[in-house]
Amino acid sequence: MLKPPVIPLRQAASPNPLPPNGKHFHLWTIGCQMNEADSAKIAATLQEAGYTATTDERDADIVVLNSCVVRQAAEDKVSGKLNSLIRLKRERPEVSVVLTGCMVTNQHDRLRERFPHVDLFFDPSDFAQLEKVAPEVSNLSDDLAELPHYYADPGTSTSSTSAFIPIIYGCNFLCSYCIVPYRRGKERSRPLAEIVAEVERLVAGGVREVTLLGQTVNAYGHDLADNPGLADLLRAVDAIPGLARLRFLTSHPKYMSDEIIEAMADLPSVCEHMNLPVQAGDNDVLRRMRRTYTRDYWFDRIQFARERMPDATIATDIIVGFPGETETEFLQTLELLERTRCDKVHLAMYSPRPGTLSARWEDDVPSAEKHRRHRELEKLQERIQTEISSERLGKTYEVLVEGRSKGRWTGRTRGNTLLHFEDDRELTGKLVDVMVTRTSPWFLIGEVASPPR
Repeated sequence: MLKPPVIPLRQAASPNPLPPNGKHFHLWTIGCQMNEADSAKIAATLQEAGYTATTDERDADIVVLNSCVVRQAAEDKVSGKLNSLIRLKRERPEVSVVLTGCMVTNQHDRLRERFPHVDLFFDPSDFAQLEKVAPEVSNLSDDLAELPHYYADPGTSTSSTSAFIPIIYGCNFLCSYCIVPYRRGKERSRPLAEIVAEVERLVAGGVREVTLLGQTVNAYGHDLADNPGLADLLRAVDAIPGLARLRFLTSHPKYMSDEIIEAMADLPSVCEHMNLPVQAGDNDVLRRMRRTYTRDYWFDRIQFARERMPDATIATDIIVGFPGETETEFLQTLELLERTRCDKVHLAMYSPRPGTLSARWEDDVPSAEKHRRHRELEKLQERIQTEISSERLGKTYEVLVEGRSKGRWTGRTRGNTLLHFEDDRELTGKLVDVMVTRTSPWFLIGEVASPPR
């Protein structure tokens, strides 16, 4: 998903930012929430160094592209965007063009040959490299590690009341279809105290909701000397005064322990929403995907979460048309989703990703069959979401207001469901109880039931 420039939440993240230097930066981001968080840190760093964000790349002194390669289509979009900057570079040679993100890792030499107009390539999260195009960064009084991962997108419903915080980088799994471990590297957890301090700074600046991020977020802490786990981190962050909501993603079923689920159920700020990708509902497909769990184990984690949190909402990911997937194996996925009744399913059709194990195999499910299976799951999930939404009619939910959309206020429930409502007051960043008056498979509409807070 393409994002507009990311702007820091506050004028200054540190006590001693550099004064404005008259220079501007433009930031273009594609990919996951980890990329969005990295872009937000880039924006915070450049703003601290005296740069001002601009939505028009033609007005920028530095243009930064943050790339994604999880699918070939994403990499193609990045390549197209890079090529579109050739004209800008010819007209204004002094503009610095920068590429970061997963497209860069272990690809520097190849990228220099393909895109000679790019001035700097740097690996994901290697923010100190910005000094090469923005010398002012080296003069910041605070260490770069102290700058928060701000997240606020102008022109969207996402407000400065929410923030994404990376807690673990990389991934130790080697799923046969995924390129991310080769580009993000091995898992590396941030110290617990460092994360807590960052959340404290964000909450002091007005943030009410924090989402903890990782490619495998529930693997957090295993590589640290004191061996904390995600449950320990959830407890530490929950204790921060003023934090209204706490979320985390994306989890791997293998590491979704009872302790984590118990912490979700017991801690007041932790939202009752679990994002737990299953990818397929057949054990043979899961084995070929190298997912390291069975369908029954995934289902058990969902059932235990619902036992401890009866109102918990569940999101998952599915890939259809994986190499070798038979009709019988596909029907196993259909049956599992029918039985589980997830609140949200992110569907994708398999496509070979160069550099992965599965790319060496025959892509033997015809395109038309992939589309048919995708449509079957879409129809199933639309029916399920329609039924789930209808059960919410007349109920009241707490909404964290993100902003306006098409003349109405919009926000999300603790279960991560979009809810729209009308009100004449300024409610951005407020918690509002809203009673549902209309439903659809994709969102709810309601009316304010109590004073905002």
